Amino acid sequence: MFELQAGLSVQEKLHILADAAKYDVACTSSGVDRKGGKGMLGNARACGICHSFAADGRCISLLKILMTNHCVYDCRYCINRVSNDVPRATFTPEEICELTIEFYKRNYIEGLFLSSGVLKNPTYTMEKMCEALALLRGKYQFNGYIHVKTIPGASDELLAMAGLFADRISVNLELPTEASLKKLAPNKSFQSIINPMAKVSNTIAENRLALGKSAHMERSWGNQYLRGSIFAVGNGGIERDDNDKIVKNHLSDVSENNISNTDKNGIVTSDNSGVLDLSGMKELSMYGSTNHIRQFAPAGQSTQMIIGASGESDYTLLQTTQKLYQSFDLKRVFYSAYIPINEDSALPSLDTAPPLLREHRLYQADWLLRFYGFQADELLSEDKPDFNVQLDPKCDWALRHLDIFPIEVQTASYDMILRVPGIGPRSAKRIMQARRYGSLNYDSLKKMGVVLKRAHYFITCGGHMMFKTPIEENYITRQLTAVNAKENWQVTHTEQYRQMSLFDDFGVS
Repeated sequence: MFELQAGLSVQEKLHILADAAKYDVACTSSGVDRKGGKGMLGNARACGICHSFAADGRCISLLKILMTNHCVYDCRYCINRVSNDVPRATFTPEEICELTIEFYKRNYIEGLFLSSGVLKNPTYTMEKMCEALALLRGKYQFNGYIHVKTIPGASDELLAMAGLFADRISVNLELPTEASLKKLAPNKSFQSIINPMAKVSNTIAENRLALGKSAHMERSWGNQYLRGSIFAVGNGGIERDDNDKIVKNHLSDVSENNISNTDKNGIVTSDNSGVLDLSGMKELSMYGSTNHIRQFAPAGQSTQMIIGASGESDYTLLQTTQKLYQSFDLKRVFYSAYIPINEDSALPSLDTAPPLLREHRLYQADWLLRFYGFQADELLSEDKPDFNVQLDPKCDWALRHLDIFPIEVQTASYDMILRVPGIGPRSAKRIMQARRYGSLNYDSLKKMGVVLKRAHYFITCGGHMMFKTPIEENYITRQLTAVNAKENWQVTHTEQYRQMSLFDDFGVS
């Protein structure tokens, strides 16, 4: 059972609920540009939010708090589970607003990340969170960035309201398979998580189309596997042609009764849960004015998966990630290395080190899925289900495909150049442009941003390698492991795993 905390001050609540929020990952750019206005407080910039991080990689430019750490659920991995004896606190909606405004005025923060345990039931909790957002946007005229984590199981009306007040919505998947969710979070189900995720995705797409924009959130994808596929799969999707152009919108025809699907491994595949009904909210305004119609979740939707609490391989995690991107057009999938905090036979022992390097590799692999055209089945397989954590995933992939290397940068296609370790999208484009006007050399490649300490094992320039190097997996692996050694050490020797306190630099104990 938990310890009730009566008569706590706002600062005491803040210490409890800011610390409890550190397990929710929110380190991302805002993804939305919104200018300030007369009578409003703050604005939102797409390049903002993610310029300041704690040692564990979490953003501190957001006031990141829980509304409450009371919870009726008993998820085995969670510090706030109902069976844990921990100090408990709850903010009122007014307290959340006052904290946000006062911290913003002092230039401590740029926005708010609001999450919560489940107090009484999902609907009651979501009502209180929406009340806080409505006060913040209306009474307090706050125009800054807001990211809200919704509560699975809450009503569609509350989910719609949250999307109209917040810039970004997250519905946390928590674990990558249905079996793991049943084992470690018995009060939750895939259906209760995937259904709102699908509705938010389809509502964002419908709202963007109504504004004359592309329905697809991720504009900078270089992915091949998404093109020509069905976005938000099934009847709830948007048909696309091979050029990724929208052909026909079926969003309004979606059945509200379809449920989520999983494959034989329990990995999410698709959901056709329809769109949220915003017709009764056309007069709902973030500023209290009936003349302004708020865009629904303009910074998109994200989710989070815990790494290391259950036994899934990297291959399973990437498969789930890819299907989430394909089916629900997520802005980001976040990974959170599990920090052992509960003693439980179903979880790693308390002396297990958090898998920080594995988390780092999964973020790098996620980047390859989103911007480099890789697919999960290319990066890993059932025979090779986990990354070599001593190497970045791109190097790991290249070493398993030495039969296609080295490639000649003077003649290779853009797609092949992009797959060379040490060459990113910008440097690949520079190579393509520069070679039209003359021959390349290794000095010019370095000036273009190519990381030659990785790339030189996999390329030739003018028919010559940079050094006489044997194209042999074990040899190159040893060399690249040495190159990555400093970075790997820095990732695995993080001294602390807590969120940086807002009071650390101000002498407040």
